[in-house]
Amino acid sequence: MSGPFGLPLPLLTDSYKASHFALYPEAQETTAYAEFRHGFDKDSKDERMVFYGIRHVLENYINRQWAMKDVELAEAFFSTHNAGFTPFPFPKTLFVKFVNENNGYFPVRIDSLPEGSVVYPHTPVLQIIAKNEYASLITYLETMLLMTWYQSTVATLSFRSRTVIEEQYAMSVDEDGVWTLNSRMHDFGFRGCTCVEQSILGGAAHMLAFEGSDTMSAAFYVQYVLNNGNPVATSIPATEHSVMTSHKTELQAMLQTIDAYGSGVFACVMDSYDYARALSEILPVVAEKKLEKGGFLVIRPDSGDQVVAVLLGLQMANKVFGSTVNKKGFKVIKGASIIQGDGVTPKSLRRILAAVHDAGYSAQSVGFGMGGGLLQKINRDTMSMAIKISSITYKDGEERDIMKFPKEGSSKTSLPGKFAVHPDSAQRGAPVAFRTIDAPKDTKNLLQTIYDCGPVADHAWEDFEAVRKRAREQWSAFPPKIKAISDSLLAHQKAVHGKQEKSVLDGAALGV
Repeated sequence: MSGPFGLPLPLLTDSYKASHFALYPEAQETTAYAEFRHGFDKDSKDERMVFYGIRHVLENYINRQWAMKDVELAEAFFSTHNAGFTPFPFPKTLFVKFVNENNGYFPVRIDSLPEGSVVYPHTPVLQIIAKNEYASLITYLETMLLMTWYQSTVATLSFRSRTVIEEQYAMSVDEDGVWTLNSRMHDFGFRGCTCVEQSILGGAAHMLAFEGSDTMSAAFYVQYVLNNGNPVATSIPATEHSVMTSHKTELQAMLQTIDAYGSGVFACVMDSYDYARALSEILPVVAEKKLEKGGFLVIRPDSGDQVVAVLLGLQMANKVFGSTVNKKGFKVIKGASIIQGDGVTPKSLRRILAAVHDAGYSAQSVGFGMGGGLLQKINRDTMSMAIKISSITYKDGEERDIMKFPKEGSSKTSLPGKFAVHPDSAQRGAPVAFRTIDAPKDTKNLLQTIYDCGPVADHAWEDFEAVRKRAREQWSAFPPKIKAISDSLLAHQKAVHGKQEKSVLDGAALGV
C-alpha cells in the first residue's frame, strides 16, 4: 500500500471528510487556512508559539502518489462503512481522475510558513487552495495537516521552558557559563510515548530549543535525516534505581559508577531509599574517589518536593565539594550540579529557580528533565489548532470570503479571505496577517508554496540547524505578544461577519 501500516492513502482522513464532496457548492476555487487559536496558556501574557512539523507530514503522507489500488481498497472499505454496514459515500470519480490525470498526486496547493517560525494566535501558518472539479476536496487533507499541532506544541513548550531558564541565567550566570544553557532541559520522554514515531517527532521538536536528550530515536533521526549527519543532541552516562538497588549498598553502587564514568560527566540517582541520608552520609564518603577521577557529578533526586530536593542537593554538594562565587555574586558548585527530572513544568521551573536564586546559587548549577510532561501531556487543544475554509469562488464566478463565528464560542471565530503573512518592522519583525490584496509590497510574503498538485521542483527543505537557528532567533527577537492581525484584515472580518449575520436572518425569513 502507498500509506503507512498497509493503509490506502484515501483513508488517511476522518470518515465524514469522504462525504463532503457532495455537500460543497460547485466552485471554481476554494481556500482554507490553518491557525492556532490561542497560545500555550490561554491566560498567559506570552503568546509566542513555534510552528514546526509540516516537513514530516508532507514527506511522509502528502508527497505520495495515489494508485488505483488505493482507490480500489478504499472502495472495498467504504462499501460497508456506513451505518448498518451499508455503503458510505466517497469521491471515487475525483480520485480516479487525479490518479489518471495528475500522476496520482492530490490536487491541491499548500502554502506554508517556514519550519521553525515563531507565530501568534490566528497567524495563518498554512493555506490550502483547490480548484475547479477538485474544489470540493479543499479540506480532505485537514486531518493530516492538523497533525503539525504535535511538534508545534512540543517545540513551544520547550521554548517556554528555555525562557524561564534564560531569565535566571541572565541574573546569575557569568558570560563564560552561558554555553551550558543548551543542556539545561533534557528530554526523558521516549518511554512515555505511544509509539516510536511520536518519540521521533516530539524529540525532534524539543531539540529546536535544547540539545540534551535521551530520546535516541529522535537524536539519530534528526542528525542523519534532517541535519546532514551533523550531531544535534547529547546525553551522559547515568544510573537508575534498578542499578542502585541491585548493589548490596548505595555506597557500592556509587563507587562502581565513579570507577566506570567518574572521569567525565555522569549522573547518579540518589533517592532509592533515603535521599537526605544519601547526601549527608554517602556523598562525603565517595567524594575523595570522585575528586581523584576529576569528573563532573550530576546528582538526581526523583521524588519529594521539587524545591526542597533541589535546595538540599545544592547545600550538600556545596558542603562536600565547595563552590566558587561568580562575578554576579552567585555560588557555582565545583565539579557537580543537580538535575530535577520528575514532574517538571514551566511553572515549577520558575518556582524552583526562584528558590535557587534566593538561596544564592547560580542557575548554572541546576539542570532539568521532562518526560511525559514534554512529549505526552499535551493535545491539540493546548494551542487549539484548526483549519477552516475562508474563501470560495462559485461556479458563476462570484467570489465570497467566509468565516466561522459561533455566537456561543467567539474564541473559535475564524478569518475570512485569502492571506499573506508579512514581517512587521514595527513589531521587531514578527509576522502579521493580511488579506492578499492588502499585503505590503516592500516585504516578502512568508507563506511560500511547498506543494502544488505534487512536489514543488524548486522547493528544498532547510537542514535542522537552519530551522533551529530561525526558531531561536525569532523567539528571542519577537515580543511576547503582538497585534498579529492587520487593521485591514480586522475590518474585513467585521464586514464579513455583518454580511453573514444578515444572510442568516434573510435565509431564515425566506425559509431557506
